[in-house]
Amino acid sequence: MSSSQVFFCPCPRGLEGVLASELTALGADQVHSRDSGVAFCGDFLLAMRINLESRIASRLLWQVATGTYDSEQTLYERAAELPWSEWFTVDDTLKIDTRAHHSPVRSLDFVTLRIKDAICDHFRARTGQRPSIDTQQPGVRVHLFLDENQFTLSLDTSGDALFKRGERAASGDAPLKKNLAAGLLALAEWRPGIPLLDAFCGSGTILLEAAEQSLQRAPGLHRSFAFERLLNWPVALHWPKVQREALNRALPPAPLPLWGRDLKGDSLEQTRLNFEAAGLSECVTLKQVNMLESLPPSPSGILLSNLPYGVRVGEQVELAEFYPLLGNVLKQRYTGWTAYFLTADLQLTKSLRLKVTRRTPLFNGALDCRLLRIPLVSGSNRTPPRVTEDAVI
Repeated sequence: MSSSQVFFCPCPRGLEGVLASELTALGADQVHSRDSGVAFCGDFLLAMRINLESRIASRLLWQVATGTYDSEQTLYERAAELPWSEWFTVDDTLKIDTRAHHSPVRSLDFVTLRIKDAICDHFRARTGQRPSIDTQQPGVRVHLFLDENQFTLSLDTSGDALFKRGERAASGDAPLKKNLAAGLLALAEWRPGIPLLDAFCGSGTILLEAAEQSLQRAPGLHRSFAFERLLNWPVALHWPKVQREALNRALPPAPLPLWGRDLKGDSLEQTRLNFEAAGLSECVTLKQVNMLESLPPSPSGILLSNLPYGVRVGEQVELAEFYPLLGNVLKQRYTGWTAYFLTADLQLTKSLRLKVTRRTPLFNGALDCRLLRIPLVSGSNRTPPRVTEDAVI
């Protein structure tokens, strides 16, 4: 088996802590949270399993070089020293992704060009040919990260982002990515078997993720990965067994304590289509209902929803009237539940007039959000709270 390697998994900002816990549970060593991701050590077999099993990571990067730099020429020289032809062939198409934080370089485009030149010069010297560039569907993605004086070069072992799992049939107006939905479930401390209600289910991403977790379905079973093309990875030796073990763990579909509700019939239809496409129709109970007229589906559980928010002035006025009514319904009818609301509008959510015990900063794409935790207890739930704000790692 291969020796220990260094890897980095990017993730949506705010999910670094739960991703670190997930990677540790999968067997990663020396796990360290960074801004928008988690670094760790492990072998190639572990990396295959993480690509297959991680629900929160956006992708998995394999670090192939790191060090100091003082110019674009230094970066070219460091890249030119690497054994690219031991990792992939000249026939593989190539894309270079460059990110920087406080880097002194003047042009990231020029740095990207120099890394591309270094790789192409490596192949030309050995084969007389150079790999082609494909910015849309490359066979190999090289990632360069720069800070003030350090560089890191990595190979993307995932290919398409890990939240692209291949089972979606439809999408709502503002769908959550699957890894953000998984992160929300982790932050809500939901576990399979705990009753779960999404009262504004949209296209059903949160519920579908919960169903797949309940049935122990590995998220990457129905897709391919970039590491399958890497020459020095023991893919033939280990990958079929890893896939087979994951497939054998999956449970057959069955009714689950999962409920999806929405006022909009077209949203529920999108949820139904998504569950149908995944072969999980019997796992969820869907109902078109106004939340203000609803009753809880069980005596206790977790209510986890992406709250509606208004873009236009008229929508904001409607929601300003709706939120206090929602707060009344939750307080009067949902005692014993814990509500978690993802929202991008903290001013509106103040009108819920319920005690928020935790606000976790998150990003839904570029949208700055908070996940609010609201225990729904008997008696008064409207005393001014002392709120803790989770730090973004």
